[in-house]
Amino acid sequence: MSDPADTQFAEILFERRGSIGLVTLNRPKALNALTLGMIRLFDPQLRAWIADPEIKAIVVQGAGEKAFCAGGDVVNLYETGKAAKAGQDDGASIRAFFSEEYILNRLIHTCPKPYVALIDGISMGGGVGLSVHGSHRIVTERTMFAMPETGIGLYPDVGGTYFLPRLPGQVGIWLGLTGDRLKAADMIEVGAADAFVPSAKLESLIAELADGVPADEAVARHREEAGEPPVAANRAAIDRCYAHNEVEAIVAALEAEGTEWAAGQLATLKRVSPTSLKVTLEALRRGAKLDFDGCMIQELRLSLAFLARHDVYEGIRAALVDKDRNPRWSPASLAEVTTEEVAGYFTEPVGGDLRFTE
Repeated sequence: MSDPADTQFAEILFERRGSIGLVTLNRPKALNALTLGMIRLFDPQLRAWIADPEIKAIVVQGAGEKAFCAGGDVVNLYETGKAAKAGQDDGASIRAFFSEEYILNRLIHTCPKPYVALIDGISMGGGVGLSVHGSHRIVTERTMFAMPETGIGLYPDVGGTYFLPRLPGQVGIWLGLTGDRLKAADMIEVGAADAFVPSAKLESLIAELADGVPADEAVARHREEAGEPPVAANRAAIDRCYAHNEVEAIVAALEAEGTEWAAGQLATLKRVSPTSLKVTLEALRRGAKLDFDGCMIQELRLSLAFLARHDVYEGIRAALVDKDRNPRWSPASLAEVTTEEVAGYFTEPVGGDLRFTE
């Protein structure tokens, strides 16, 4: 481990502790939001630990008590993207961020060693990409999971187009379109997490892993019951309403439900970007038929297409810059988002598709 004086201000920390490589996302004031610099340090370190026979597992945690990782640094993307659209930046860092993040997501997905993500606190967007693809996804009483990208004019990336369609029934479609939040018990219920461990027991879990206790055994010794999952009450309605291949049909199904839950769903769908809804639904349906690499190639296409258009800038402005919570989407309605416009998001970008070196 590096000298603490050198690492106290680092955005991401790496420590070799016994039999494990321990990663700490270290931006607690920013809810450990992921930056390109963090990605560029994480990727080679993870590769080195995978190749090191003395490292038996990789453990990833977030600094502080609020968040594992609340997502990517979208405000920076907003500023860079606006500069690129104005001809003041070549946009290379935007492609770099998404490309390198997706390659890291793929490395986690294919990691041959136990990858133990301690999802203690908020995990959204990019944080989901650093955790959900791992072999051991640990949640606590502080966990809050969401893929809220449609609310800022984006879509659920970081492998979302792969893992969301593979959740049971239509749960992934529901989560991807609405950005609804899950707590620990819900995540275990729908297969987005593997075990509940109280936050007070995480250090003990880390210590056992560092002592060489196999990950399955260590997790089994620390896991507890997460309680009743609230999502179970609405599972049948989720599967009914979100089974359609057109957003308008989903809206109609929710209107037909006539319940308080359905009314809340409709309110959410009317608030988020219509374009994001249609592109997200298409991406998730396509993702169900693609392998992981195919989904990541699709996602770079989509991300670059979104950053070249209007809604993402308006969504980030309304949520995180001006914070007026009043985005003006364009197009403003589902009816105005054409099939041809949606298809345009899936075309190969200038500069070519995402490429993997191995």
